[in-house]
This record gives sequence, structure tokens and C-alpha cells, in this order.
Amino acid sequence: MANAEHQTVLLEEAVDAVLTDPEGLYIDGTFGRGGHSRLLLSRLGPGGRLIGIDKDPQAVAAGEQLANEDGRFVMVQGSFAELDNALACAGEARQVSGFLLDLGVSSPQLDQAERGFSFTRDGALDMRMNPQVGQSAAEWLAAADEGDIARVLKEYGEERFARRIARAIVKARASEPLATTLQLARIIAEAHPAWERGRHPATRSFQAIRIFINDELGELERFLPQVPEKLCTSGRLVVISFHSLEDRLVKRFIRDQARGPQVPSYIPVTTQTEPRLRALGKARYPSEAEVAANVRARSAVMRVAEKVA
Repeated sequence: MANAEHQTVLLEEAVDAVLTDPEGLYIDGTFGRGGHSRLLLSRLGPGGRLIGIDKDPQAVAAGEQLANEDGRFVMVQGSFAELDNALACAGEARQVSGFLLDLGVSSPQLDQAERGFSFTRDGALDMRMNPQVGQSAAEWLAAADEGDIARVLKEYGEERFARRIARAIVKARASEPLATTLQLARIIAEAHPAWERGRHPATRSFQAIRIFINDELGELERFLPQVPEKLCTSGRLVVISFHSLEDRLVKRFIRDQARGPQVPSYIPVTTQTEPRLRALGKARYPSEAEVAANVRARSAVMRVAEKVA
């Protein structure tokens, strides 16, 4: 196993943005290795509480260790979309003061070849956030038809050559099972006709397959509508995205919540519709110094919203 030290992206900025009440209840929906959680705990008062959520068994183990060190923290294994379950596990019924999501894959997941996320390290073609649950990338690629593979590469990876790459995958698997990351990366590279400078030709395809296997966009779509009900007034939502599709979902959600419920023009409006969230500033990005120190921060985008009613 590689030595996978995780550098938390937008650490100070995210915690500064989410923290409004040191005695409040907070949820770190993507605990990872606990960078955001540890800093947030250092700023909470004795009555403050933090719930960490993650699918990854290794992240859960790190969170359970933190829970043993700090009684204000509780770790829950699962999806951040399952908010009622997380609150029940923590025995909490109060409104949430802040939600923090740091989406995507973590450095430990990328750096451990056996997890199957990396196209530069050879390992089993898995890609599951929780390797104990669901279908692996290898299992899906072995059974999916060419059209479904192309659709996933196009929709989730915005890959221009999705059809061509899908055709190559189907042809290759007829000769031998797709079992390892470098095997798949080689097939994609050979099928890709237009390599971009500084970018591996398998980047978009690996990203697309990972997003699909873990239902990452679906989880975000199920999570966001729960936020206004769960947040207390003046509570904050902070989301760090690394993919344009994720960021687009968050941006549109905040915009729609800021507008308030939209009533069709043909229906008479008898009551005033009020916005539920407001955006706090524009999208924020890592500094040049942070990107220089951690190249994986270069695509990060952070958006912040506040509950107004």
C-alpha cells in the first residue's frame, strides 16, 4: 500500500465558511481522513457536535479513532444523502448549523493501487468507495453493452470520443477479461485519437466510470433538496466540487433556492413565495500557492449558501 497522505483542499476557507455557531451541530458528509473535521472540532465549543459520514471503510476507521479521542464527534458509515440515518445514529434531533461536502476521490484512494481509481498505478479494476458494497468497475464493464458504456463516458466524463472508446473496450474484453487499471488505461489510450497536452487520455473515462459506479451525481441530487429543511436559520451549506457536473448541480440548486418556489404563470399567486437560501459570494478557488503545493487542488470550486428562512 502506498503512503497516502491526504492534503485537504481549501481547508481554512471551508471551515471559516461553514462555522457560524460554535455550539451548533455540523455534518461533514465526506469525512475522508478528517482534515476539515479536525479543524472544525478545534473551533467548536463544549456543546458543539460534529457528525462525520463516509462510505470508505478506511475513512470510517479513521473517523472512529477520532470519535474515541473527542466525544463531540460521531462517525457514521454510509452516504451523505442518508441524512436521517446519520442524525439517528448520532441521536440528534436538532437543526443543523452547517453542512460541508468535499466531493470526489481522496488522495489515499488515488494513491492505493488496490482501490482501482488510478490509471497510472496497476491494481484491481474496482473503483468503489466502499469495496464491500455494489458492483465493481470490472464487473460492470464485463456485462454492459457498448451503448451503455458510451453513454456513461459521454454523460459523466464529457468524453468526446466515448463511442470509439466504448467500442474498443467491448472488443478487448472479447479476447480477455478486463481486470486491472493499467489494462483498461492502455485500451483507452490506444483508442483515443486526440491526446491533450498534460492530461492522460484515460482521465475522463476513469472519472466517468468512477462517478457511475458510485452514483456520485445521484447522491448529490438526493442530498441537496434535504438541506433547506435540515438547516437552521443562518446555517450554512459549503460544497467543494472537482467536476463541472457536480458544480453545476450545486450552482443551480443554490440559484433556485435563492429565487424561492417558482409558480407557473397561469396559476394565481395568493401568498408571497420566499427564498430559502442565499448564495454567499461567488465561487471560490484555491490560491496559486495551494495549487503549487497540491496539484490536485487545481480543479476545486467551493460554493457557499446560507439559510434565510
